[in-house]
Amino acid sequence: MTTATNQSQLNSSIGGIKNVYNWNFSAKQYQIAYETIGEGNPLLLLPAFSTVSSRTEMKAIANLLAARYQVTVLDWLGFGESQCPPVDYNPELFQQLLQDFVQSVFKSPIILIAAGHTSGYALKFAQDNPAIINQLILIAPTWQGPLRAMGLADGGRKTVENLVRSPVIGQGLYYLNTTPSFLRFMYKRHVYVDETKLTPEFIAQKHQLTSKPGRRYAPAAFVTGAIDPVTNREEFLQLLEALVMNVML
Repeated sequence: MTTATNQSQLNSSIGGIKNVYNWNFSAKQYQIAYETIGEGNPLLLLPAFSTVSSRTEMKAIANLLAARYQVTVLDWLGFGESQCPPVDYNPELFQQLLQDFVQSVFKSPIILIAAGHTSGYALKFAQDNPAIINQLILIAPTWQGPLRAMGLADGGRKTVENLVRSPVIGQGLYYLNTTPSFLRFMYKRHVYVDETKLTPEFIAQKHQLTSKPGRRYAPAAFVTGAIDPVTNREEFLQLLEALVMNVML
């Protein structure tokens, strides 16, 4: 897969230099936004998947680490400022994106920090590429999409994903789940204890992210478990155990 990277200082989200990685996958090219800040040994931050996933969520930790490291933060395909094509979002796609991105952007071993759902992808990458990873740090690691965690059967989850991907009904369902009032409710219930952080400006920024054309496809895959990095808890623990064994050898 041939790849290319273009650099720009426009639309910086974390105070660094914004870049565009042109990813060639399955005979098509997709634009992947990422940003680099600081100097030192290379460090890659992977934001967690969510309906409002973007590299801006890693701003505070990126700025803190930039005092000692060269920090790169990625917007996954379908999220943030990256392109949002109506492709089949699945674990193989994101695992390949991570593989190609690291090999194209970094010329030396890196520290990898992954949040939430992306932890499983980071574990698999570290297992397959031990020489590339100096350190691996997982933040609140998980592997289940929300509907899988709620116990919805495979058929039901696939039906929901197909509905959200549909032209008219899907856009309506997605709209109802991304209104500013609903976003505030979800942040208040599941994310922030301190409600003062949920300012009108904050919610407006998150709502703007969800309004990008084509944005419903990747979140639909996340919510329904279509991009779960593993299929069960035992498989996730096996990845952890295998990584620990590799370190000990």
